[in-house]
Amino acid sequence: MTLDGLEHATQARIVAVDWPALAGDEAKRLRALGVDEGAEIKVLHRGVFGTRDPLAIRIGRMTIALRRAHAAAIEVEPA
Repeated sequence: MTLDGLEHATQARIVAVDWPALAGDEAKRLRALGVDEGAEIKVLHRGVFGTRDPLAIRIGRMTIALRRAHAAAIEVEPA
């Protein structure tokens, strides 16, 4: 399952990230924020008006926003 399909308020663990699917600077920024295999995450919010974009996720003590296209490159499993 990819992160963009994860239900709201669900805890998950990142299993894999498709780094080649992301632009180099975007991949570098996500890694710097702690988005990598083994990280525990939780979907906090989704976009307004039914767009589902962006997603707000909690990773560690941080809350970050991800575009749905980036979330589609992140494979997760329920924690």
